[in-house]
Amino acid sequence: MATQHQISEPYTIGTSSDFHAQVPYHTHFHYEIYYFHGGKVNYLINDRIHVLEPGDLLLMHGMTLHRAHVDPSEEYHRTTLHFDPFYFKQFIQPPFAADLLEPFQKLQNINLQLRGADKDEVEATLLRLKQLYALQDSFSQQRFKAHLLDFLILINQLCQKPLKDIPSFPSSKEHHVQSIISYLDRQYQEEITLEGIQTELHLSKFYLAKTFKEVTGSTIFQFLMQRRIYQAKIVLIDSQQPITDVGYEVGFKHPSHFSRAFKLHTGLTPEQYRKQNQLHANRLI
Repeated sequence: MATQHQISEPYTIGTSSDFHAQVPYHTHFHYEIYYFHGGKVNYLINDRIHVLEPGDLLLMHGMTLHRAHVDPSEEYHRTTLHFDPFYFKQFIQPPFAADLLEPFQKLQNINLQLRGADKDEVEATLLRLKQLYALQDSFSQQRFKAHLLDFLILINQLCQKPLKDIPSFPSSKEHHVQSIISYLDRQYQEEITLEGIQTELHLSKFYLAKTFKEVTGSTIFQFLMQRRIYQAKIVLIDSQQPITDVGYEVGFKHPSHFSRAFKLHTGLTPEQYRKQNQLHANRLI
């Protein structure tokens, strides 16, 4: 089930080591900076699989569907920083700098594969941010905001370096699953069958189903449902289309199925979700 995560503070940061951390697909309005220290993780962001290595820094827009599929046999160690972009623009973004949220807004979801001095600097910065955040007194919170500003400037600088557009995978399994995800992302509005995917990719449907579950932690049709619900959220927020039309647009054949599935995955009806989230989304424009 996909969830809509929320934070009650303008920013949060934390480091966790967990052998059994399995977070479901989720979205959120806040932006996320995710740093991978170690473990064995396939991180799925919308239509892309990232097989993470220590030093990988993910910048996420938030409203893109994402989750980490963790191998529980290895310790999963990461640091995550979430912040409200509206708060950042109003109270931290300085007039002397260019828009520091540009990497999140234009690139939206990227993996900065940091090594050497860049990796050391980012790890030291995250450690200091975490220390200041834990103190909670007013001076420490002011210093946290100053360090966050410096961190965003550093991230913008790192984004000026050439980025890898083509992911590398340790085996053919990840490559095949990436092909399935890309196919689903193109065709989610249409009727999808295992036979159709088999024909498209020239691989056994049984192999495809087994491998997809192994690599992502979900079935092909669970992922497809998440993709359709995610797209429905975007359309509901960005338009005033009738609810029935939204359901048809994202691949549901029957309005009643769309409403039931949407409430099951979000806890809200499509009408409730639109009313609750349009105001929040509009303030970020």
